[in-house]
Amino acid sequence: MSDARKPSPFGAAPYDALLLLSFGGPEAPEDVVPFLENVTRGRGIPKERLKEVGKHYFMFGGVSPINEQNRELLAALRKDFAEHGLDLPVYWGNRNWAPYLVDTLRELAADGHRRIAVLATSAYAGYSGCRQYRENLADALATLAEEGRPALTVDKLRHFYNHPGFVEPMIDAALAALEQLPEDVRPGARLAFTTHSIPDAMAETSGAPDDPSRGTPGGAYVAQHLDVARLIAAAVAERTGVADRPWQLVFQSRSGAPHIPWLEPDICDHLEAQHADGASAVVMVPIGFVSDHMEVRYDLDTEAVAKAAELGLPVARAATVGADPRFTAAVRELVLERAATERGETVTRCALGALGPSHDVCAVACCPNPRAPRPAAAER
Repeated sequence: MSDARKPSPFGAAPYDALLLLSFGGPEAPEDVVPFLENVTRGRGIPKERLKEVGKHYFMFGGVSPINEQNRELLAALRKDFAEHGLDLPVYWGNRNWAPYLVDTLRELAADGHRRIAVLATSAYAGYSGCRQYRENLADALATLAEEGRPALTVDKLRHFYNHPGFVEPMIDAALAALEQLPEDVRPGARLAFTTHSIPDAMAETSGAPDDPSRGTPGGAYVAQHLDVARLIAAAVAERTGVADRPWQLVFQSRSGAPHIPWLEPDICDHLEAQHADGASAVVMVPIGFVSDHMEVRYDLDTEAVAKAAELGLPVARAATVGADPRFTAAVRELVLERAATERGETVTRCALGALGPSHDVCAVACCPNPRAPRPAAAER
C-alpha cells in the first residue's frame, strides 16, 4: 500500500453510477444454444456443434449459476455502499445474455447518468478478461450514439487481482478447503491454483506494452496469476505450519482447436501427475474466477473431481470470492480511489505482492484483439 492520504470526502464524483459488467449465462434449457451463439458470433460454428458444447449447461438444467451470483453481488454492493454512505446507484449488464450491456447503457442514459465507473467481473489482464469487455462497451456506446441518445463516458476500474479484498478471502477459502480433507492427508496436500486457459499467443501479448510483467513467459496474464498464487501459498504455509507445501499454477476450460497451443498443464493432467508423484491430496484453488460459475461447477466440481476419484486421490475445492464482504468493500475502495484520481487527488492504492497496483487506463495497444483490431472504450 502506498504512503498517501485517504481520498477526500467528495465521494464518487465525478461518477454518478457503477456498472457491474459480466459475461452472462443461460437461465433455461432453451437459452443454451442462443447464448452460445452470442458467445461465438462471427466464428461460423454450426448449431449442432453448439448443442454438443452446451452439454455442460444441460447437465445443470440449462442454467448457469453466473447470473444468480451476479444478482447476489449486485445486492451486496448496494448494501455496502448504503452502509458506508456512498450514494452511487449500481447497475448490471452482460456481454452475452440478459440483461444485455447495450440495454443497461440505455437505462443508464434514460436515468440521467453520464459518467459511469465500470467493474468487470474479471480480475486479470488479457484480451478476454479486459479488452473484449472494452470492445463491447465501445460497440454499445456506438449503438447509443446511432440512436441519438445522450453521450456516456465509461471508465473501467483497474485490475483487482492483487487487492487485499480479493486475495484475503481466497486465503481463507484455501485453508477451509484443507480442513475438508481427511486429517491424515492434510500435511502432504498440495495446492493447485486454477484459472482459465487461453492461447499461448494471447497470453504472451497480455498486459500493457510497457508493463514489465508482459516480458515474462506467459505475459502479464500468467505473471499476475503467479503473484496471487505466491501470496496465497505463503499465507497457507504460515497458518498451517507446513513450509514446504508444493503448489503450481494450472489451467482449465480449454475450448480452442487442438492444433493451437494453449496454456498448460490442464487440471486433470495435473492431478494425474500429482498422483504419480505421490501427493497425498490436492486442494484446487480457483484464483482465476470471481464466482462459482459453470466453469468452476463443471470443470472442477464435476470433471476434475471425477478424475481424482478415478485416481483415488483426495481433493477439495476452495470457494471463490463471490459476494464476500471484503470483496464488496474492495469494490467500494476501487471506486473511491479512481474517483479521487479523476479529481486530481493523490490516493491510497491497495495492492499486495510484487507487481503493485495495476494501471487505471489501458493503453491502445493493451491485450490486442487476436482476430482483428476493433475500437475499445476506456483507453488512451
